[in-house]
Order: sequence, then structure tokens, then C-alpha cells
Amino acid sequence: MSFTGVQQRTRRALAAVRAARLREVRATFRAGSWQAAYRRRLMVTDGALVALATFLAVMVNNLGGVWPPAHAIRADQMVFVVVVAAVWPVSIALSRGYDVRVFASGPREFERVFNATLRLFALLALGAFLLSWPGLRSYLVVAFPVGLVLLLVGRWQWRGWLQRRRARGESTTAVLAVGLRAQTERLVRELNERPSGYRVVGVCSPPAEARPGEEVLGVPVLGDLDGAATIAAQVGADCVAVAGSDRMTAEAVRRLGWELEPVGVDLMLMAELADVAGPRITVTPEQSVSLLHVDAPRFVGPKYVAKTLMDWTGAALITAVVLPVLVVVALVVAVTSAGPVFYSQDRVGRGGHTFRMLKFRTMRVGADREDAVLHADHDGAGVLFKRRDDPRVTRAGRVLRRYSLDELPQLFNVLAGQMSLVGPRPPLPQEVTRYEARMRRRLLVKPGITGLWQVGGRSDLSWEEAVRLDVYYAENWTPFGDLLILARTAKVVLGAQGAY
Repeated sequence: MSFTGVQQRTRRALAAVRAARLREVRATFRAGSWQAAYRRRLMVTDGALVALATFLAVMVNNLGGVWPPAHAIRADQMVFVVVVAAVWPVSIALSRGYDVRVFASGPREFERVFNATLRLFALLALGAFLLSWPGLRSYLVVAFPVGLVLLLVGRWQWRGWLQRRRARGESTTAVLAVGLRAQTERLVRELNERPSGYRVVGVCSPPAEARPGEEVLGVPVLGDLDGAATIAAQVGADCVAVAGSDRMTAEAVRRLGWELEPVGVDLMLMAELADVAGPRITVTPEQSVSLLHVDAPRFVGPKYVAKTLMDWTGAALITAVVLPVLVVVALVVAVTSAGPVFYSQDRVGRGGHTFRMLKFRTMRVGADREDAVLHADHDGAGVLFKRRDDPRVTRAGRVLRRYSLDELPQLFNVLAGQMSLVGPRPPLPQEVTRYEARMRRRLLVKPGITGLWQVGGRSDLSWEEAVRLDVYYAENWTPFGDLLILARTAKVVLGAQGAY
């Protein structure tokens, strides 16, 4: 057989391999079908919840302090229920609250629902003032707080449902990665090996690296850069992510965008930014280039004054609610083991200042001086000392630690301004002496009773991951993010996940 014949057979074999890979990816990943269905579920749920909230507002207005209501629902009240139930989801849609890119992704989904609700409330309140609609203001006072709570709870429930599906590899956005092998490998690792709303289903590399039949961390290489648009359509990808290549010039990216437009596939550009949250990023178009602005993290100013007020108010309310629990736990500690009820320990706060952190005592007296235990092998990571079977912990202490009840006295540290409700883990002085420069950025904000480290795995986290989460929080925190962490903390604590 001639050399030309061998080349032709080789090309046909490679084409067959590529076609088989395309069919395999297409068959195992039917992309694009879940987004519309999920969006419809959200819209129907939102409509039902706001209708319930407005109906309750009307009923409360009609009660007049007696039961049954003094009169039935009037026609004008039904108009209010129908109108608000119709325009509220529209307001959310205009605020991009049904954008697939924010589904179960950080606090932005909740922020958009909140902002849409606030704008609609302001508009209707102005209308009530101008039109003098009887009772409208009293309806709004009830309908909007109740409706907002119901909407956020509804989103929270749907978010949990979606995250469970994504944990099983379902309901994710299919991505075709384009670029050099090293860069696409990083993208695959970040998206496929962690819980994510995206899943890389194929890779396109430069001709020198594009060998159909090979894989990048289990993801098949489907072709080279020139065929990316065609391959994206063939495998049913939702978007193409350009991970970088010397061939992917501005003109090449623009041309790829034109080719993707007819087949309805989005284009994404991977920025070489690590642990920078969306609110800190702004894209400014200037003539023929787009400038990506990354705001420097700031640790002073009105935002932190607001956080202090939120912390103090929240800690005061929580303390009032859990006061009976504090009393019961204090009695349990006092009765079950000899020694003081509270245990105080030096911890390092904002700016490296030391303060005395309070906890319910969960160990026998003198436990912090037992060298035989402290110098033994342990389960902690990095500079942390942790033991799952720590012999110093009392029987009652194990229960308190399992459900984090021992940390409730830290509410008094929050009221004293030494800690925050949400923040990095409060470190010991001996831990801080071993910090690298990156770790010291945790000290730019107040430590918290809870934080990303707690909802992310608590004691089961590796040291590197715990540090990354704390630094990420310090540089990127938002008020809505804090509320989301507090809500997730309740779930983690009740499930006793990662605590010992």
C-alpha cells in the first residue's frame, strides 16, 4: 500500500474516532433542556407565592380585629391581588432574576429578587400616594415583607433542589473548552472536579495538541480551534469557553462569536483571576477593546459601618431568642463536670489585636496544659490542632461541640465589637505567628462566629482550603453574602457536619 493510502486510512480512522466521540458526548449530555423548565418552575412558584402574600394582606385588612372577617373580598381588592401577582414576577424578570447564570450561584440571585421587590414597592407606594387608592398602603405594608420572605424561601428551596441535581451531574451548563491543553486542563479541574453549575463536555486545542481520541482529565478532545463552533453545535454545548491560546487573537475570538451566533451558543472568556467575586469586576468598553476593572478590596468605610450595625442588631436579637438555650446549656455544663461554666481564650482579631473569646467549657479543667495530648498526632490541618477522639472533651462537651452550642457565648463578643456574626475563623496567637503573608489577610476583618469555613466543611476542610475561603471572604464579602452564610450555617449545624 502506498504512503498516500496509509495517510488516507489514518485520516478516516481519526475522523471515525472523532465522530464516535461526538456521538458519545451528545448522547450522554443533552444540554439546554433543563434551563427553560427550571425557569418556568421559578416563575410559577414566584407567582403563586406573591399571590398568597397579597391575598394575606387583603385578609388582614378585612379582619378589622375580628374573626370571621367583617366583609368578603371586594372587587377592587381582587384587582390588587391579580395586578401585583402579575407585575411582581415581571419586575423580577426585568432585574434578571431568572437569568440561568445566577441559578444556585452565590448571593446574586437573592440580591436581584430583593432589588426587584424594593423597586416595585417604591413604585406602588408612589402610585398609592398619587392615586389615593383606598387601603393600598395598608396592603403594601403587609404584602411586600411577607412576599419578600416567601420569595427568598422559595428560591432557597429550589436552589437546594438544583444543587442536589448538580451533585449528581445533572442540570448543568455544557461547556466546550477552547485553548491550550494546560489552560483547558485548569478549566476542567475547576468546573468538573468541584460542585459547579458548569460542566466541560469537550475540548478543542491547537492543531499540535488536538488529537481526537485523547482526553483532558477525562474530557474528550474533539478537534482543533478552527472547528470549535461546529463541534459546539454537534455536542449540544450551551457555551464555548476560550481558555487562552496564541492563536485566539481578538479577531479570532470575534470570528468565533459570529460563528456561534446562528447556533445559539454563548461565548465566554476565561479571565486569569483567582478568588475575585463578581461585584468587584466591571467591564468597560473602550473603542476596540474591553477593559476589565478589578476593584481593590477595601476594609474601611460605610460598608463596614453598616456591617457593624448589622452585627450588633443581629447579635442582640439572636441573644434574646436563644437566652433560654444559654441558660439550659450553662446548667448542663455546671452539673455534668467540675469547673467554670465558661471558658475564655486569647484569640487574634482584626488588625492583630488580641481579645478574650468566650465559649461554654467543653473540656476538663487544665486541658490546654496537657502536653501529652497536645504533642500527640492529631487530625487538624496546617497549624490547626484537632482530634476527633480528644480525651479532654467531656461527655456533655461532645454534644455541645457537635451542634456548635459551645460557641453561643461568642454573641457577647459580637456585642462587644470584638467579633462579627460572619467572618474568618478566630485564630489562636500561636497560629498567627506561623502565618504567611497571604494568611495574614484574614486579619483585615473581624473574625466571625460562622463563615465560609464553617459552611464549607468545618473541621473536615484542608488547611489550604480553609485559608482560601477565609481570604476570599475578607476580600469579597457582601451583606447578602453574610445572610446566605447565616442561613447555610443553620443547615450545617443542625446536620452536625464536620464538627468534632
